[in-house]
Amino acid sequence: MTAIGVQSHRPLGQRRPHWSFFESFIRTLIIVCTALAVVLSSISICDGHWLLDEDRLFGLWHFCTITNQSRPHCLRDLSQAQVPGLAVGVGLARSVGAMAVVAAIFGLELLMVSQVCENIYSRRKWAIGSCLLLVSFILSSAGLLGFVILLRNQVTLIGFTLMFWCEFTASFLFFLNAVSGLHINSITQPGYQLKKL
Repeated sequence: MTAIGVQSHRPLGQRRPHWSFFESFIRTLIIVCTALAVVLSSISICDGHWLLDEDRLFGLWHFCTITNQSRPHCLRDLSQAQVPGLAVGVGLARSVGAMAVVAAIFGLELLMVSQVCENIYSRRKWAIGSCLLLVSFILSSAGLLGFVILLRNQVTLIGFTLMFWCEFTASFLFFLNAVSGLHINSITQPGYQLKKL
């Protein structure tokens, strides 16, 4: 049997996926937005200054006091902030935030590999990458929510810093890209196309 005959007798599920232009554009857009979310979340976690309350600055790594006459005085000992459970709670928020970034990086890598190396496993890699982004959303949301609950007595809407809103935006992008990735993967698989016919 010739090579052309072997190719024609190959089952539909084992053929290499063929992306349309629109599908490739959407997948590329998801990858770019995911990369942006990873950058925003990484910067936010590394800086860590999330809440300003009058002359006090609360962060994931430091607690700072601010006066008009001098530079901010920052301490790594978060118990000095006199907020019950802050040191342990912020440590947990910092840890889940970092794990969210790690999961998002692995998810992003799988998304890119599924596009660059197209084979019969490309859709599976894309689905796993999207699921990892969903895990990143859950972890980053848990970190944000935990931080807000710990400092609920100091929280004001205008007190949140730019770094907090970067993490909030990154968390939203993780969710949006995960759901979009899973959805486009489901509606473009061969089985879905045959069911509609």
